[in-house]
Amino acid sequence: MTKERKDKLIDWLYLAMVILPYVICMVLKVLTTPGGEGISITGAHIYFEIPMPLMNLCITEVQATSVAVIISIFGLCLYMTHGIKVVPNTKRQLIAEWVVEKVNGLIKDNMGNRYMAFAPFIAAIMAISAFSSLSSLLGLFPPTSDMNIVAGWAILVFILITYYKLKGGLFPYVKGFFEPVPVFAPFNIIGEIATPVSMSFRHYGNVLSGVVISTLVASALNGLSQMLFSWLPGFLKDIPLLRVGLPAILSVYFDIFSGLMQAFIFAMLTMLYIATGFPEEEYEKRQAKKKKKKALPAA
Repeated sequence: MTKERKDKLIDWLYLAMVILPYVICMVLKVLTTPGGEGISITGAHIYFEIPMPLMNLCITEVQATSVAVIISIFGLCLYMTHGIKVVPNTKRQLIAEWVVEKVNGLIKDNMGNRYMAFAPFIAAIMAISAFSSLSSLLGLFPPTSDMNIVAGWAILVFILITYYKLKGGLFPYVKGFFEPVPVFAPFNIIGEIATPVSMSFRHYGNVLSGVVISTLVASALNGLSQMLFSWLPGFLKDIPLLRVGLPAILSVYFDIFSGLMQAFIFAMLTMLYIATGFPEEEYEKRQAKKKKKKALPAA
């Protein structure tokens, strides 16, 4: 096998990693979801449960779609970076470099040069969030419509925020809760806890509301179409004519624009909370003290 054919085969394998996980999820949903009349907004479908000591662990459509999203993004990254060279000679390498430059620019503009190592993390957050929201276009239950998923991301970000706040020392961190006056301590603590709560509810609420509104409008148009065109002969009366057009327009906003916008907002909040929470002056003082302590034995 020549090198050219081998590279093409690898490219097709990477593309299969991008597409097949979604196909499997779609087939799994069709085979396991019971048929019914009308609409049902009951959350993600539960495939099976694993017995656990406290409560059963439910394996739902959300977990399946989340795994599909991760595998798909991984396959896309492998495809976009396969065969890269010092001098770009393919469109996909140019696109990959453009994405890297944009993310690096986003980090530099919003966080500063100190945080350039956060670029892969921020890119991963935006990609996972965007792909998860866009999965609704394939008829899947978007993981971003599940509070558990988005809350997990927010808790992870909150741990990072707290970690960087503690870079200035434990005492300055605790002291900050009692500023400007001690009476504000309860409010400052509530504000600290509210950070992951607000991040998760904002993302979850916007995506879920879009799914619910699109479903309700499509169902209403279907019923209205059957009522107005019931006089048509044969199978024509069963065609939901009014569902042509408007649901697609709503999908452009709720599924595409809103989903991508929420991914961007979540990433922006992550960058701002981490960068603004870092006590740079206290950190520099601690670093200077450490250098002095190290220099004393040498002297």
